[in-house]
Amino acid sequence: MSLDKIKQAQKKWEVDNKVDKLPPAKSDMGAELPLIYTPMDIENVDYLKDLGFPGDYPFTRGVYPGMYRKNPWQMRLYSGFGTAEDTNKRWKFLLARGNNGVAVAFDLPTQMGINSDHPHAEDEVGKLGVAIDTLRDMEILYANLPLDKLISSFNINAPAAIIMAMYITLGEKQGFASEKLAGTISNDILCEYVSRGMWVFPPSPALRLTGDLVEYCTRHLPKFYPFNIRGIIMREAGANMIQEAAFAFSNALAYIQEVTSRGLHVDDFGRRISFFFATGLQIFEEAARYRATRKLWARTMRERLGAKDPKSMLFRFTGTTGGSYYRTKEPLNNLVRGAYGLLGNILGGAQGMLHPAWDEPFAIPTEESALLALRTQQILAYETGVPNVVDPLGGSYYVETLTKQYERKIEEAIQKIDEMGGAVKAIEEGFMQKAIASEAYRMIREEKSCERVVVGMNKFVAEDEKQEKREMKFHEADPRVRERQIDRLNQVRNERDEGAVENCLDELKEKARRKENLMPYLIKTVKVYASIEEIMEALKEVFGTFKEPLNI
Repeated sequence: MSLDKIKQAQKKWEVDNKVDKLPPAKSDMGAELPLIYTPMDIENVDYLKDLGFPGDYPFTRGVYPGMYRKNPWQMRLYSGFGTAEDTNKRWKFLLARGNNGVAVAFDLPTQMGINSDHPHAEDEVGKLGVAIDTLRDMEILYANLPLDKLISSFNINAPAAIIMAMYITLGEKQGFASEKLAGTISNDILCEYVSRGMWVFPPSPALRLTGDLVEYCTRHLPKFYPFNIRGIIMREAGANMIQEAAFAFSNALAYIQEVTSRGLHVDDFGRRISFFFATGLQIFEEAARYRATRKLWARTMRERLGAKDPKSMLFRFTGTTGGSYYRTKEPLNNLVRGAYGLLGNILGGAQGMLHPAWDEPFAIPTEESALLALRTQQILAYETGVPNVVDPLGGSYYVETLTKQYERKIEEAIQKIDEMGGAVKAIEEGFMQKAIASEAYRMIREEKSCERVVVGMNKFVAEDEKQEKREMKFHEADPRVRERQIDRLNQVRNERDEGAVENCLDELKEKARRKENLMPYLIKTVKVYASIEEIMEALKEVFGTFKEPLNI
C-alpha cells in the first residue's frame, strides 16, 4: 500500500474516532507524543544503512550477532560495605548464587582519597561502600577469590589509578601476571565535575591521571577495560536520557584525545571502552535511546576518530534502573520499578546489569534483598523468553522513529559541546552543570504538580499508612566499623618500612612534575603499603586542588 493511501486512511480514522479529543501524552523529556506511529514515520529509514543486522555496522540492532541467545548479560550487583571482611563475605554469598563477578562499592572517604582516621571521614567509614586505606584492605577484600577467574568492576574516579595499582599488585601477590586480570574501572573523572562533586585535583592533571591508567592498561592489561564512562552519575543528578548519552560521549572524546596524544591509535584501546548508563521506566524510549547511541557511537569511532577495527566501534554498556526512580514510600513498589527498568535495559541491548535492590533508598541491601535483585535478573533471562530474539522491538514504527530522533538529538548536543571547545571547556564554563540542574528542576516540578505520576507518591496515595509502618528488615551498619578500620591502618603503619614509604612518595612527586606515566610509581608506592591519603596528598603538592567556580 502506498504511503499516500495510508495517510488518507489515517486522517479519516482520526476524524471518525475524534482522536483530537483524547488526552495528550508526553515523552519522558516533555515532548508531545502522537497517538500512533505508522509507516509514514519511518519512510526515510534505510534498513541496511540505518539498522543492518546485529553484530554488523552500524550495530543499531546489537553489538553481537547472537546477543543473549548464547549467553545472557553479565549479572552483577553493586556491593560493598563496612570493612574488607564484611564485603568479602557478601561477595562470596552472591557469587555462590550466580552473580557474575563483583562490582565494588567504595565508601565516600575512599572515593575522596582520605583515610578512615581522617576527621572528615568520621561519619562515613564503611557506610556507602567498603573502606580501603591500604593494600592490606585489598588483600583481605579478595581473600580466597582467584583474580584470574574473577571479573571485577571498580566504581571509583578520583583515586582510580591508586586502586588500579593496588589491584595489579594484588594480582602479582596471587601469582598472576597483569595480562590475566579482567574487569573494568570507571576512571571517569569528568563526570564528577559535572554532577556528583567527588573530585580532588583540577581537571587537567586529573585528565592526565586518567590517561596514565588507560595507557598503562593498553600496554600491559589486555583483558582490562581501563575506563567505564559514567553517564549514570549525570542521569542520577537529573540529566535526561539524551543529555546522559551526549555528555558521556563528549567526556569519552576528551579521554580518547588525551590517550591518542600519547602516540596510541584509537584501535589500540577502542575495543575496551565501555559505558555505564542509568535507565528510567519509559521502556520504549529507553530501548530506542540505546539503539540510537549504538549507531552514533559506531559512526563517531569510524568517521570522526578513524577507527578501523569493528570491535572499536561497539557501544558496550552496563545498565541499571536508576536509583533516583526508587522511593521510600511504599518501598516494595521499587521491586516493580526495578524490574521494568531491567526490561528496558535488555530490550535496549545491554551487555551487563547492576540491578538495585528495593531497599537501597534506605540502606545497604540485606542479603535477602540483594538475592532478590539477582533473582529478578535471572528470571528475566531464563523464564520470560525476552532474550530469545535479538532486538525484538526492531521494526516498530514507534521505536524506529524514536531511534532516529534520539540519534539526531544526541548528535546535536555533542556538536554544541564541540563548538564550546570540548568537554573540559564546557565543564569549566558550567554548561553541563546548568543543563542538568535545569532538567532536574523540570522533573521535580512535574512530579510536584502530578504531571509526572509516581504511584504511591502523588497518585493512588494510601490514606492508611499502617502498611508504611510495618516492620521491615534493613541492613544495620556496624557502629565499630571505623574503629576496626583504624586499628588495621595503625597496624599497617607499625609494620611497614617508613623509609621505603617516604622514598616512594618522593619519587612519585618527582615523576609527577616530569609528566611521566605515574602507574609504575603508584604500583611501587602501594607495594610498600603507603595509604591512599598519603598518595593523594603527595600528588596534591604537585597538582593542587580544585574548587568549583562560584558562577556555575
